[in-house]
Amino acid sequence: MSRIAKNPVTVPSGVQVAQSGTKLSVKGPKGSLEHELHPLVKVTQEGNMLKFQRTNDSTMARAVSGTTRALVNNMVTGVANGFEKKLTIIGVGYRVAVQGKKLNLTLGYSHPIAYDIPNGITIETPDQTNLVVKGADKQLVGQVAAEIRAYREPEPYKGKGVRYVNEIVVKKEAKKK
Repeated sequence: MSRIAKNPVTVPSGVQVAQSGTKLSVKGPKGSLEHELHPLVKVTQEGNMLKFQRTNDSTMARAVSGTTRALVNNMVTGVANGFEKKLTIIGVGYRVAVQGKKLNLTLGYSHPIAYDIPNGITIETPDQTNLVVKGADKQLVGQVAAEIRAYREPEPYKGKGVRYVNEIVVKKEAKKK
């Protein structure tokens, strides 16, 4: 059984946490995030610590209290430090460039792909084959990185496509005559 909800979340300096009813908002140097609290979980702030308590001892309350603690911890970490995902593009003629609020991808198709960058996300391209997705919301950063990767997933024979920097692609052997 998990005991994640028993650990308090430490709020670093420069991060402000406000609770109004069932809405918890966190503001910091990297942005601000909000979360709607479940009625089975009660959040209390004591100094620079956030503590989570469940209202009853049901299975649902135990599960939701741990999930809420993890989500709030990610919110506090995101507004304080931010999250990032690094992707690399492998393939002849494959490249990426940022123009304003659009990400232009050339991935071997007959047409270029223009991806609209959502609010709260910044994408940097150190060179033509690498990109870094940054933001305060961990879920949104991961979602944007997954959507970019889905345009051309790494294929198993040559390894061409968009992949995470630490991703390992197992290559298959080609068919023999």
